[in-house]
Amino acid sequence: MDTLPPRERSVVQGIIADLKGRPGPLLEILHAVQEALGYVPGASVPVIASGLNLSRAEVHGVITFYHHFRRSPPGKHQVSLCQAEACQSMGAEALATHAKRRLGIDFHETTENGEFSLEPIYCLGNCACSPAALVDGRLYGRLTPERFDALIAERTKKSS
Repeated sequence: MDTLPPRERSVVQGIIADLKGRPGPLLEILHAVQEALGYVPGASVPVIASGLNLSRAEVHGVITFYHHFRRSPPGKHQVSLCQAEACQSMGAEALATHAKRRLGIDFHETTENGEFSLEPIYCLGNCACSPAALVDGRLYGRLTPERFDALIAERTKKSS
């Protein structure tokens, strides 16, 4: 089993100390760990389990049940494509196919160079401008494959 680096262990233990007194704190703790570290490292599972007096299986089960939790470090740029019904009716499936091909990854994956992570998201509240995406925290609507490519190229250029 991997060991959690001291800095990350300290962060996780601090989050547990701050939140363990709340009702049903596991989800809140997992969200806070992901916010602080960018993902929920596998090596944090025993630390969280011990801090909450839960089994490792219980913690692991929650992490793997919810697609929101990342189990590996995210890419430098995070791309979330809406997969909800309104976006689906306006071409989200074709856009997702294009994005996967363009980036060379599937949903829940990160490019080999660590530049991009691709995630599905279910409703960004931008239904009138479908299909929609969230790229590095910024909302984009009426995306076409060409607009998607331009967004990716712009971020690739900034990273160079």
